[in-house]
Parts: sequence; structure tokens; C-alpha cells
Amino acid sequence: MESSVAPRPESSDAARVAFERYVTPEIGALLRAARTLERDAHEAEDLVQETLVNAFRAIERFDGAHPRAWLLTIMRHAHYNRARRRRPATADDPEASEAVAMPPSRDPGVRVERVAFREAVLAALATLSDAQRSVVELVDLEGYSYAEVATALDVPVGTVMSRLHRGRRAIRHRLDEAGLLTPEER
Repeated sequence: MESSVAPRPESSDAARVAFERYVTPEIGALLRAARTLERDAHEAEDLVQETLVNAFRAIERFDGAHPRAWLLTIMRHAHYNRARRRRPATADDPEASEAVAMPPSRDPGVRVERVAFREAVLAALATLSDAQRSVVELVDLEGYSYAEVATALDVPVGTVMSRLHRGRRAIRHRLDEAGLLTPEER
């Protein structure tokens, strides 16, 4: 049911200015984080859009401190709500992930090695629990700090550190099994 009271013009202007100041610069980071939560690019974009709408609705209550953490918290809640509303998804397609990118090479041998390594990393990521995979992707692939990930996932920093350690160890083990690690990397 919509309210018949029109918003005050100065209030909506202040909200627009605050949104542009605090939220707009973080859209790229939100999209990267959403891609770690949603495997499908369209679903990730929808999650970002829902996050932006929710942020705009709450912007007048935001104090201006730590906008990225605030937005990641909104995104986490939106992601949980979306997951509750839909049926379980089918298995993830590791071919669709762009999580592991390497600079191009003209040497065919290097390219074959990189493809094998990329496929092994993606396969190893797919075997991790959702909790471990999210932490590994957010810290190692997206470059978020432990504190930012802890805020986004609503867990203590120590939990982020232990999930990251276990996830990295599992990936290293898989790469070693595939013969893709040197003795020094083991």
C-alpha cells in the first residue's frame, strides 16, 4: 500500500546526493562480490540491483562510516532472502566461471599449461563448501580484507581466517594431486 504523502523535496535530494557519494563508487566492488555469491552473471546483476534499491531506501539512516561494509551487509541479506525464495539451483558449471584469469601468451605450451591449471583450480574451488569457496573468492580473487569479508558474511574474522586456510589447503592438495605443483609449492 503506497503512502499518499509525497516525499519532501529536500529529503529526496539529500538521499540522492548521499547515494551518489557513498553507494555509486562501490558498484564495481558490489558486482565483483555478487559474482562470488551468484554463479550466473544475470543473477549477480539482479543481486546488485536489489542491493542498490535496498541501499537507496535506507540511505537516510546511513551514518557515512564504512560504506562498503554497509553495502556488503545489505547484499548478504538480499542474497539470503533470494536463496530462500527460489528452489535449489542445479550444479554450478565450472566452465562458466571467470574466477581464475591469467595474462595471455602466444606460446602454445604455456597456454595449454594455463588451461590445465585454470581447470584444476576451478574444479578444486567447486569441491569446497559454500562457506570456504565464498571466503577464498572474496579474499584471494577479489582482494577484500578479512574484516570486509567478516562483515559481509556476518562471521568473526577468525572464522574467515580458518575457512580461508582450509580452502587454500584443499585447493593446494587438489593441484598437487593433478601434478600441477612444484616441490617448493607443496
